[in-house]
Amino acid sequence: MPSKIKPRLSRGVLDMKFMQRTKVKVDKEDDDEQSRALYSNEINEKMLNSNSNFIIEPSYTICAGLIDGRLSFRGMNPDLELLMEQELAQKLGKVKPEQPKEVSDQEMAKAYYTNKAPSVASNMSKKFSTKNNLKRKQGGNNQRQQKPQFKRPRDEDDD
Repeated sequence: MPSKIKPRLSRGVLDMKFMQRTKVKVDKEDDDEQSRALYSNEINEKMLNSNSNFIIEPSYTICAGLIDGRLSFRGMNPDLELLMEQELAQKLGKVKPEQPKEVSDQEMAKAYYTNKAPSVASNMSKKFSTKNNLKRKQGGNNQRQQKPQFKRPRDEDDD
């Protein structure tokens, strides 16, 4: 059987002005042929002969393995990247083991309330107290301090 070999036009003829459309068509066919040769093991006959660009799957289980829509890379959204790392660790089963505590929760609470709580309480009481209450707490005595008045200098010439 003779193979179907198309006669090809020479480059000189294709470069002529009236052959420009044909030249584009021939170049496109050559590119298609090369791409078919490259991807011949991945593209089957059904794909070549089909007119649809869609692949219809009978099940939605393929969608279960997809990642979520929000992504961040190279520190653009650190919070989102932290979430992505946590989800990836959960999927891979690499959950960080909880580290043993050096100080128990009760000891920490006790230390906090003995050191910090009195100062926090005093700060809050200062915030909501009136000026009179503050003066009473600071001064301790009820005497009013008089405002110093201007004293005239003595005239030594009068003596």
